[in-house]
Amino acid sequence: MKYTILVLLALLTLSFAACNKDEDITFDPNVKLSFSTDSVLFDTVFTSVGSTVRRFKVFNYNEKAINLDEIKLGGGANSPFLINVNGQQMANGKNVKINGKDSINVLVRVNINPTLVNQPFIVEDSILLFFNGKKEKIPLVAYGQNAIFVNNSTINSNTTWDSQLPYIVYNSVTVAENTELTIAAGTRVLFHNGSTMNVKGTLTAIGTKKDSILFASDRTERIYEEEPGQWNGIHFYGSSKNSIINHATIKNGIAGITVDSLSSNTNPKLILANTVVKNMQVVGLLGYHTDLTAYNNLFHNCGQYLIYGIGGGNYDLAQNTFGAYNYSFARRTSAVHLSDFISSTEFAALKATLTNNIIWGSLEDELTIEKKSTAVSTIELKNNLIKTTKAEFSGNGNLINADPLFINPRQGNFMTSENSPAKNKGINLSSHPYFSTYLSKDLLEKERLFPSELGCYEDN
Repeated sequence: MKYTILVLLALLTLSFAACNKDEDITFDPNVKLSFSTDSVLFDTVFTSVGSTVRRFKVFNYNEKAINLDEIKLGGGANSPFLINVNGQQMANGKNVKINGKDSINVLVRVNINPTLVNQPFIVEDSILLFFNGKKEKIPLVAYGQNAIFVNNSTINSNTTWDSQLPYIVYNSVTVAENTELTIAAGTRVLFHNGSTMNVKGTLTAIGTKKDSILFASDRTERIYEEEPGQWNGIHFYGSSKNSIINHATIKNGIAGITVDSLSSNTNPKLILANTVVKNMQVVGLLGYHTDLTAYNNLFHNCGQYLIYGIGGGNYDLAQNTFGAYNYSFARRTSAVHLSDFISSTEFAALKATLTNNIIWGSLEDELTIEKKSTAVSTIELKNNLIKTTKAEFSGNGNLINADPLFINPRQGNFMTSENSPAKNKGINLSSHPYFSTYLSKDLLEKERLFPSELGCYEDN
């Protein structure tokens, strides 16, 4: 009997010890929790009303337990998401304990009805965890309409994206070397926050006036419609070649287009035509010792530069409008900046031909062309309208400091008024090698009559 009592006492002692260990909670504000993911992404393509579930774990690697004062959905009861913690469904949980060297399972469910007319394209919320006087946040992302989802993908064979459904890029999509991605007219390519398109092969994105191609953020709500800095941009690498972007809109990124080397053949590395590049947080087009051929484009509202090309290279810019008013940014740099120089060890010849462009904005000097190295550069400026204090830009048919009288630049309307000095000042480009392909019509596909209007819009 005595032995039995001793055994029972021993078991009770162990039980109390276990309880005490379980309840030994640390309130140290420096302790941390770890998570099996930094965000919960629902990449399911919803074609009808439905739901799907994702799971992640919250780890407590500390010796002592941590008490979650609260775990809840940021959107509360109105959130399309539901959470289940260790088998208990909740929208707002109190005093959830995670023992030392232990974890909890969190299931997240989302309910989507993509047929709702007012359904946001992207549905977001967060799981908020409060403990020891601080807060952790796990973003939740789902898509509320039917789409094709591309997450950290590499395109290794020739591929065509059509316009049937929008493409959502999460993190990145890479066009591999010696591979072509063709994007059909009318296609929407939408990028989640911080996402990038990397082109190491060939990008052929050819739209039409009626069905242009869109590269933009996946936030399609009105509040984000013209908001800069929502995705990274399109980057053309050294191995890329023969790329074309025609009749497109590229907007709301950080650096719209980056091109980082010369062409590997006799063709331009990138032809950019009939395209609007706008609302970039830093720069519309960034070039490092590269080839750029650009016709009939409109660049406006970019943080520092509309075009920033350094380290030399070849630039053929004709019939473009560069409208640098920057209603969203405080800018101190020229709209168009071209240079033969990066550093004392990185410089090369700059060949820049600028014809029939409008380069205008809110600063005194909207065109900078630097020749800082010993490389022999060739600069040819003909029949451009330029806002500048530099006397060397005058002559050769260039108009200096003559306001082009844009109709409404604040609203993005960079067509010129009837009495604009840019009317009928353009040199005849019919002998240009790309005349019939890109320069015989303007951005809106009006026939160009010479002497043409300067810039990307013809008025005839």
